Amino acid sequence: MSLRWLWLALALWGAVHPMYYFMSYMAANGWSLGALIDAWYVNDSTHGLVWDLTIAAITLTLWVLAEVAVRRNWIALLAIPATFCIGVSCGLPLYLYFRSKPV
Repeated sequence: MSLRWLWLALALWGAVHPMYYFMSYMAANGWSLGALIDAWYVNDSTHGLVWDLTIAAITLTLWVLAEVAVRRNWIALLAIPATFCIGVSCGLPLYLYFRSKPV
């Protein structure tokens, strides 16, 4: 298995595994997106984690934009919505998958 396919496998895992926990929480709490977001800020530990992931997502986005401008690998832009709609655990390996394609 090449490293490129490992990036894709990690992107899929990064999409499915965290989503399982989000959906379980939402199913138990009335499918309220607001309640899920409120849960991210219940204490300093979760608040710090939210900021950690937010900063990582912004950094990844800037990296993707900077590299796409140079490499013209437009498909790699899909990593940005994956990062903000699913999470960094999906967006980063997805970007590495796209980036590892020979151009």
